[in-house]
Amino acid sequence: MSLDARPADPGVLADENESVETVETTVKADLKELARVRGWARALLPDLTAELLTDIVMVLDELVSNALRHAKPPIRVRLRRDRGTLRIEIDDSSPVAAIPKSPSLKGGRGMWIVEKTSAAWGQLRRPGGKTVWAELALTRAGHRS
Repeated sequence: MSLDARPADPGVLADENESVETVETTVKADLKELARVRGWARALLPDLTAELLTDIVMVLDELVSNALRHAKPPIRVRLRRDRGTLRIEIDDSSPVAAIPKSPSLKGGRGMWIVEKTSAAWGQLRRPGGKTVWAELALTRAGHRS
């Protein structure tokens, strides 16, 4: 697959009845990469409803955008699908924690959107940087509005 993804089945991430499926891609330090990553995710999740896919792409876009603006490369994006949940993970090389800001005219809405759209989100420090993650339920019952 030409998008630097490595799924077992390069066409689709596993559905909720299968085992964990993980794909990843590297993001160049360029805001133009956001469009590529959005398209990459859409291509990997063709079985989801338009509403769920919109939420997933919005959360993915916010997390990647934050990494591009506030962190250090290399930046890696991972999508993990397991038992009705999609986990988005963004690795970067900055040890500085992602800190949500209060929304204002100058911004601060990104992590608020992630929080309201995701079932859960957080971050993990790791040697050489951090991983910011968000989980979204792939069923309507677990989907927050």
